[in-house]
Amino acid sequence: MTLVQMQPRTAHADAHANLANRTVDDAMEAAGPQVCDDMTVEVALAVMASARADRLLVCDEDGLCTGLITGAQLAAVRDSVA
Repeated sequence: MTLVQMQPRTAHADAHANLANRTVDDAMEAAGPQVCDDMTVEVALAVMASARADRLLVCDEDGLCTGLITGAQLAAVRDSVA
């Protein structure tokens, strides 16, 4: 299992709290709950629930952010037949 990094919110993240007006680049610069790209959907959902977050930053094995995923996107993958 890969280590999950949890980081506290910063003033920069609070200044950009309105997700509708944020770019992906803004979100990826903000501190927040992160998961590695090799984690299972169930683990990612558990991290999201424990952090009480509505999205997670996805990082590669080098710790670089590679994406952003929402709870709705994770639930869709979990509930899909594939």
